[in-house]
Amino acid sequence: MLNWIQSSQDMKAAQAEHKDYFVLAFWGDFSGAAQRALAELEQFADEYEKLPIYVVDVGKVKDVHKNYNVENVPTVLAIKDGTEDARIEGVQSAAFYARYLAGAAPSHIAGPPKQKTLRVTVYTSPACPACNRVKTYLKNNNIPFRSIDISRDERAARDIARRSGQQAVPQIDINGRIVVGFDQNKLNALLGI
Repeated sequence: MLNWIQSSQDMKAAQAEHKDYFVLAFWGDFSGAAQRALAELEQFADEYEKLPIYVVDVGKVKDVHKNYNVENVPTVLAIKDGTEDARIEGVQSAAFYARYLAGAAPSHIAGPPKQKTLRVTVYTSPACPACNRVKTYLKNNNIPFRSIDISRDERAARDIARRSGQQAVPQIDINGRIVVGFDQNKLNALLGI
């Protein structure tokens, strides 16, 4: 869960409560990048419930970002033993935040991520070699999935094209996030492989 800093006093309370480690994100509703980063941070926070993660809206709390020399949003800091241990600027994925922030946290705080249920659907067509590679890749990694042949299911074809903006196959829906083509790096990140 993300905790919102509403004032300088909230910031001091967070620092006092989490002297060994916490994550501090700087956000602004004027920034599209900050909006995207916030969604990724929420996913990261859901997976690492024990990790204290705070967010400062720089439009409402005017002084905290100055104390940390933050000039851009989104910026995410790892605060370890009262000092900045890591700084991440720009939008990153939840998997990236997990690697760099939860990996640096003391194990009693971060803990293992909670197991999340994977809902995987592969949209395919019969004459698609990449579709078969995706299905083999998922089977080899013991990832359960549902396969939909869009040449036989016109409604599913329209739906996935509307959601992704593309008509190519394979398309893989992982918990609502779409990967177009056999992009193993993206699949690894979304599947936790």
